[in-house]
Formats: sequence, structure tokens, C-alpha cells
Amino acid sequence: MNSRLDKAELALVEVHDAIRELAPNDQANEVITAVQRLPAREARWASMPEWIRRELVEAYRAKGIERLYSHQADAAERVHRGDNVVIVTPTASGKTLCYNLPVLNAVLENPDTRALYIFPTKALAQDQLAELQDLGSRLGDTFGVFTYDGDTPSDARQSIRQHGHIVLTNPDMLHTGILPHHTKWTRLFENLQYIVIDELHTYRGVFGSHLANVLRRLKRITRFYGREPQFVFSSATIANPGELASRLIGSDVDVLDGNGSPSAEKYFFFYNPPVVNRFLGIRRSYINETWRISREFIKRGLQTIVFANSRLHTEVLLTYLKQDNPQPPGSPETVRGYRGGYLPLERREIERGLRDGQIRAVVATNALELGIDIGSLDVAVMAGYPGTIASTWQRAGRAGRRKGSSCAVFVASSRPLDQFIVKHPEYFFSGSPEHAYIQPDNLEILINHLKCAAFELPLEPGEVFGEIDLEMLCRRLEESGYLHRSGDFYYWTQEAYPADTVSLRSVSSDNFVIVDETDGPEVIGEVDFSSALSTVHPKAIYIHGAQQYHVERLDFEQRKAYVRRVDVDYFTQAIRYTQVKRLEAEQTEAVTGPAIKAHGDVQVRSQVVGFKKIKFYTLENVGSGKLELPEDEMHTTAYWITLSRQLMESLPFTITERQNGLVGLLYALESVACLLLMCDRMDLGATIGEGSPGEGEFPGTTEPREGEFFEPTLYLYDAYPGGIGLSEPLYRLHELLIRRTRELIAGCGCEKGCPSCVGPAGETGERAKEAALGILERLAIRDSRFETKNEHV
Repeated sequence: MNSRLDKAELALVEVHDAIRELAPNDQANEVITAVQRLPAREARWASMPEWIRRELVEAYRAKGIERLYSHQADAAERVHRGDNVVIVTPTASGKTLCYNLPVLNAVLENPDTRALYIFPTKALAQDQLAELQDLGSRLGDTFGVFTYDGDTPSDARQSIRQHGHIVLTNPDMLHTGILPHHTKWTRLFENLQYIVIDELHTYRGVFGSHLANVLRRLKRITRFYGREPQFVFSSATIANPGELASRLIGSDVDVLDGNGSPSAEKYFFFYNPPVVNRFLGIRRSYINETWRISREFIKRGLQTIVFANSRLHTEVLLTYLKQDNPQPPGSPETVRGYRGGYLPLERREIERGLRDGQIRAVVATNALELGIDIGSLDVAVMAGYPGTIASTWQRAGRAGRRKGSSCAVFVASSRPLDQFIVKHPEYFFSGSPEHAYIQPDNLEILINHLKCAAFELPLEPGEVFGEIDLEMLCRRLEESGYLHRSGDFYYWTQEAYPADTVSLRSVSSDNFVIVDETDGPEVIGEVDFSSALSTVHPKAIYIHGAQQYHVERLDFEQRKAYVRRVDVDYFTQAIRYTQVKRLEAEQTEAVTGPAIKAHGDVQVRSQVVGFKKIKFYTLENVGSGKLELPEDEMHTTAYWITLSRQLMESLPFTITERQNGLVGLLYALESVACLLLMCDRMDLGATIGEGSPGEGEFPGTTEPREGEFFEPTLYLYDAYPGGIGLSEPLYRLHELLIRRTRELIAGCGCEKGCPSCVGPAGETGERAKEAALGILERLAIRDSRFETKNEHV
């Protein structure tokens, strides 16, 4: 064993002790709730397939690869055979070689062969470009490999179209820059044999639903050019990779989930911040605890990655760690941040610094969760549960890779989902990862892509585009003036370029550019439209690379936020008000309570109405301000429970206490719903509304007394335009949702409510826990099998 590994393993022993030192009185294992050792795994090897050309074998041998892991050999054989496959293996198991080997071999066999590689981000495409260019140079530059994205110079694009054997792009560029201009890409489409889609597990929800429609358009165009390309997917571990891949392309896909790669020993710690007030259930700040733990790791010379679940928390942690590790003027920074909004050159510089060891710690959002090559790190620390088991393993996998011991630490927040995971580690370590769901026939998404498809090639009523009545939609688009029927085809009639107005990832395609005016105008970053309202509103403190900026003004017309450097001891958090308007119920049913459960279409209106000033380290609220910003409107789907006046009046609480109970109940319902659906908590929104008088849901009611809800309604809505299919399952799971929420709140050890059940007592109000349980008692099924109160979810 070399000295590097000796030091790392010694340091890990110290780290184990250091974590124990952070919780010296943890006799009952309430703070460190799990220490899981994942043993090292030996590699399983296979020979290079005989069909691989000699020069390609030699090129890999020059890179030190003389034989393959068993799963690489199996996957290469299946791809070579022409099967549609999805390769499912953990982080750092060599997935890219599974498809690079047969694709490059085919290109060397026939120089007319073309391949299209699709990555979810530009950074991943750049990472793969370096690997393929290295192989190309070893093969005498006999094939062309290029990235084609928004950063590609315009004078290079024509050459790429003609000479690119392998074109690396992302869904957004395929959608706006390739498919609408397919006549310029004739050379590619006439010879397209392989379509490789990397990081399949990221294509869930609205992004995956968009991609499925982009691939429908891609397949239309390849058929037009007489090609039926083969699809190869790669994915981290999720529960349904085959189903997801099949839905994306509308064809059967075989799952290859063997793994012959080695892995080193890893320790996984679950850390629950100590309770500081048992009566109120208040724990130490998980952000501050993450900082304390990470600081110990960095102090011991371990290269560390810290994951946060928001851009704000990323910058707050970065600020703390930079202050702990000051560098002399002119020296390179050893602690850096990495998130969306940083400029591309800055991100590439950070990736290089991590690979060569110059950067000793990085604080990142999920932007570094994917397979970007950042070398072998020693430790991964997660500030809060990422929302899914799959994402947690992805983050933990960034430390350790193939050699040397490593460790991962999950620091739980006080939210109910985090507390469930940290108190039930067996659920995490033995549970299957989540399903990834998409809804490609979501009408809002599909109509937009149908317009794009008509722009690219005329639509024929008899063709298949998802599971919808294409001719009916074409007639509707014709009535609206978008299409014109001539003979057997519908043609696009508008001058507008439809793909340019459809964003695959967010409601609006416009980003705000952030301009620093301190020493003359300088662009320092960017932020998407929806995030701009809460992060770069006037008077906000915007943090970039741990440097604070005061937002002077927000220019909506030019999509620019103007900022100046400041040095203050606080950051800001936006206050958002949300209102849901019921449009149409798809299904309704009277349930115990009495209450009504339903799901259907809703309109969600939200607005940033103010902000709080939060002091660093102590997290005290030291001020606030009001804002007047534009409203966001979204048509989506929701599941809701409308509570009758009879139920509310039967509660032995004041009107204020009942309303506190509703707020606490909604807080718990949202967390349990995420657990039952195995979805990311960012996928669901929640709010309280009022039932509309006169709807006839509860006949015989009289007018409400002043100040009381008429029929309070608890909404859980899909947080994406058009919905992504979460509401209907919640409607079906209503009884289980109520039962599990009741168990969660009743089983919590706090007295008056806490962040782990109904929310902080200071925010939910008096008797919120009691009132929430009172409502749940009335909603619960009267069945002795379900009367256990103290059993956890």
C-alpha cells in the first residue's frame, strides 16, 4: 500500500474519532444513529472482445486498459449486437467504456458511421470530449469528435456538421439547435447508427417528459432520412431503469445491471444534530453542524466535497469554510464553491483543481452529483437529505471511487423526511432506490413539441406521436392558426420559431445575467427566471463564491440584475405567498371526517412579497423588507382534502388553534407524501385554501362565522406546469397518507410540535400538534388495525 493510502486510512480513523468527539455524550446513539461499513469489492475481469480492431485495443492498452470489467465486456457485446440497452452500475464503474468501445470500433470499421451522444449538462459533455479526444490522438485522429452546444463558436458549426463522427450535445441544444435545422445535418442523420443517452436517472419529472418528446421528434427525423438508430442508455441505480428508458423512446430496452468494477472500503455515517430543547424538539442547525464536521475533515488534510440542497446554503457553507481556511493574497484558493450560475470557465477551473489536488474542499449543489471527473476524493458530507435514496448514493459515491478508504456523512435537517431517514437507517440501507416517473403525454408539454415537430417536418394524421389522438390535436392547432392542412399533411404556418420559446427545464427560457458594477460592469454569473425572483430581487444579498453582493436593481426587460460588492454579516431569504385556485376536479369521493378527497386541475399563483435578513452563524432574523414583484402563474394538477365545517367545529380548540393545526398538518402531509411517492420534495408544492361556498360538497351547512374558514382545503400540487403525474397516485393513497401522517406526528417525542413533525412551535403557533392530531383522528379509518399511534412511518 502506498503512503498516500496509508495517510488517508489513518486520517479516516481520526475522522471516526473526530465525529465521536463532536457528540461526546451520545451514549444512546441519538446523534450518530448509524455507522455502516461497506466492504471493499474485488474486480471481476474479462478479455477484450475478439471483434475489437487491433488499433483500438492498442490505444486502450496505451491508456493502461488491457482487459475489461465483466459488465463492460457484456455491455459492449450487446451494443455490438445491435440491442437497445440501459447500463446500470454505480458511480465510477466505467460506464462510458461500455458504449465508447463498440461505437469507436464501428467508426473505424466504416468512416461514414455517425453517433450522437446526449448528456444532461454541458459540463459532462466537455468531460467526455477530453476522453474521446485522447483516444483520437492515439488513433492518429482518424475520427472527428466535437461538442455542439451553446458555447460552440458559430464559425465551427458547419465543420462539425460535416466532419463530426461523434457529436456530443445536450437535450436543450438538440431541441433548439439540431432538430429544427436537420437539413443542415444531412450527413449526420443519413448515417446515424448510435444514440447514446448518459445519466438516464436525471431524466425524471418535467425534464424527462420534455426529453421523451424531443426523442419522438428525433425519431421522426431519422425515419425521414431512412435510419433506425440504436439507443444506448447509462444510468446510476434507480428502481425502474428499463421502464424509464422504454417510455423515453417508445421501444423495448434491455437492462444490464451486472457490476464487475472494484470499489474500496467506505464508511457511511448518519449524523442527527443534538437536541438543544427537548420540550420544543429543537436541534442544532444542520448547516452549522455540517460546517463543524467538514472543518474537521479539512483540518486533517482530507480532500472533501460538501453537498447542499440549495444555492443559498451552498454559499453560506462556503463562506464559513473559507473564513476557516484563509489564503495569503495572490495564493490560489483551496476551498471553492460549485453550482449552477457560475460561468463555464470558472466551473472548468474548479474541476481541474479538484483533479490535480490543488483544491482541498468544494461546496456544491447537485451540479457535482453527476459523473463529472473530479478525481478521487476522500470524504463526502451531505447537508440534508437530497430527497431520494438514489441521489444520496450518487453523492456518497463522489468520495472513494476505486482506490483508498473513504467515508460519507449524512447530516440530517429537522424536516420530517430527514428525521425519518436518520432514525431508520435500515430503511435507507436495505430499501430499493426510487422510481423515476415521467409524463410525456402531459398536454401542455406535448402540444409545444407537436408545434416544434410540425416546424421540422409536416405532420401526417396517421403517424404516432405518443398515446394521443394526433389528428384531433392537429385540427385544434389548425383552428388556432398554427397549422394548415394541405392534402394529407398539416404544415406549420407561423413565422415564429417554436423551439425557441419552449424551455425543457423551467417555466421560462430566459435567464437573468448578474452584472457587478463595483469596478465597472462585469458579468459574474446567471440565474434562471423563476429563481431570480427569490435570489436577486432588489435589496437581496446575492452570494457568489462566498463574496457578498447587494442587488441594486432588477431589470426585467433586459433580464439583468445589477449588483455591488459588500461585506455584511447577514444573508437574505425570500418570503413567497402562494394561492391555489381550483379549476376542475377529475375525481372526488366523500371520506371519513366528513371530508372530501379529490384530484384535478388547479391554477397556482405565487409571488415573492418580502425577505428576511438572516445573520451568519447564529441564523437570527435581524430584519425584513417588503417587495412588489410580478406574480408567477402555473396551471398544474393537485390532490386535495376539503374538510367539512362539521369536522372543524367538532375540534375542542379555538379558531386560531384550529388554523395552527391545519398549518402543522400540511407540513407533515407534504413530507409523508414525498416518502410514499419516493419523489423529490422539490416536485411537490403545498398550501392551504378555502373551499368555495355553494359547491354542494357538504349539503346542509350554514354560513360560516366571521374569521373562520368556510371549508379549509389542503392542497398538494405538482410543482411543474401541467403536472407530472403525482396527484392521482396521492388520491389513491389517501388512506395510507392519512394513517402514516398520524403515526409520524403521534410518534414524535416533542411536547408541542417541532420541525420533525408539524413544524417549529414558534412558526406553527399554539397547540398545532394537538389540533393536527385531532383532525387526523377524525380523518382516520375506524379500523382497529390502524389504531397504533406510536409506530413510525
